[in-house]
Amino acid sequence: MIKTGAQAEKLAAQYLQQQGLKLLQTNYHCRFGEIDLILTDGETHVFVEVRLRSSAAFGGAAASIDTRKQIKLLKTAQHYLSDFKRMPPCRFDAVLMQSADLSQIEWVKNAFTG
Repeated sequence: MIKTGAQAEKLAAQYLQQQGLKLLQTNYHCRFGEIDLILTDGETHVFVEVRLRSSAAFGGAAASIDTRKQIKLLKTAQHYLSDFKRMPPCRFDAVLMQSADLSQIEWVKNAFTG
């Protein structure tokens, strides 16, 4: 069973790489916040929020990515991209988990837009 967010992020990164994405960075930090995983899907930069919730109470994993969290993710992604000479296509995905079973991972592409 997954016990920590770090373990969930590692499993999510493994899963996404198995789906053909390329991992660029884990746990990108800046003054605005943190992005769990940054990958590429072809030319598209993918910013991923990993959520582990063992219970669906209070809306479960998806509901925990509220508007406030989305704004923090957008600002953090903008900071990450600020050194790019040309803005790549981007999207925000979510990986939702209830257990350490790869078959139970829910990958939500375009979980929200910026």
